[in-house]
Amino acid sequence: MITALEVENFKRFAKIALPLRPMTVLTGLNGTGKSTLIQAMLLARQVAENPASEVVQINGVYNFALGEANEVLHADADRTQIEVRVHTLDGAYRYLFGAPDEVRSLNLPILSRPASDPEILTGSGMAFTYLTADRLGPRDQLDVSADDHRRVGVGVRGEFTAQALALHESAEVPEARRHERTVGSGVVTLRTQLEYWASDIIRPIQISAHWPPGINASVIRFQDPDFISEPIRPANMGYGVSYSLPIIIAGLLTPPAGLIIVENPEAHLHPAGQSRLGRFLARVAGSGVQIVVETHSDHVVNGIRLGAAVDTSIDPASVVVYFFGAGGELAQPIQINDRGEFSAWPTGFFDQIEDDLERLSRARRRGD
Repeated sequence: MITALEVENFKRFAKIALPLRPMTVLTGLNGTGKSTLIQAMLLARQVAENPASEVVQINGVYNFALGEANEVLHADADRTQIEVRVHTLDGAYRYLFGAPDEVRSLNLPILSRPASDPEILTGSGMAFTYLTADRLGPRDQLDVSADDHRRVGVGVRGEFTAQALALHESAEVPEARRHERTVGSGVVTLRTQLEYWASDIIRPIQISAHWPPGINASVIRFQDPDFISEPIRPANMGYGVSYSLPIIIAGLLTPPAGLIIVENPEAHLHPAGQSRLGRFLARVAGSGVQIVVETHSDHVVNGIRLGAAVDTSIDPASVVVYFFGAGGELAQPIQINDRGEFSAWPTGFFDQIEDDLERLSRARRRGD
């Protein structure tokens, strides 16, 4: 597990140190550094993935589009170097990158790397999943990966979701992550568990995925369990399905000690679905998978609170929420207790509904 992340001279951060927990939530104002911290972890992941590489890319890979090297160096940096330190239970791992300003560069030279990389960053396939906010919407066909079939995950944008489901549909889901309605039923495979969870989070649904012979593409189709009909194309199911399925599949398949990083899991989901997805992610984190979530949804955060206080699927001490306010340099940690209560409620932290309702109340009183 990553226990802490330190970042120096990267984008908006001159220096920041952030302790992490099994469930870490990053939330707050736009442009305050939440995605920057995730990108810093992904720089270290690039080094771990490519031991022979002399540079890390800041465009293309992981859906990065960060521009040139001088654009990602902190404006007041005292040196043209970016440092990322990843702390685990086994120790600290230091990654040092150059940010040259004398030449135009779309990558960062690797100046220093640890003798070995933390195991959590070297995991392949479903052991490491990063899902960007810019996930793929409904597609008639999805991509297939040429990687070893045992290493095929859902992809950064969910582009391999259908292939991953087709390849792993008979895989056994860990008991702690099985849907409560299937306890003792013998329903243990990925496809059936996916249908139960997706039916709760999105809408009642049956799912099939195929990788047809002779074609380098995969397909996913749906059916309404209440009606006998032809398979339904993704475009006729809505964006919420396509955006959520890779998250659920990754949550069900990631082995213990793996890592899932998800940006905006709430995208295109109705409020109840957002809350249920938060509860699902809390359950996955409680089963031994480290999860880092960047979100603007109070429903997702409340779902995680319910996971700790009502479902007891995760220890409240294993959850931390970081709120990034207007200052941005310092992220305020917010704990939860066994009743799901926050240790603090700073201004701007999911308080907009109270502000709006108060203004509406004053407007009604003026009308009276």
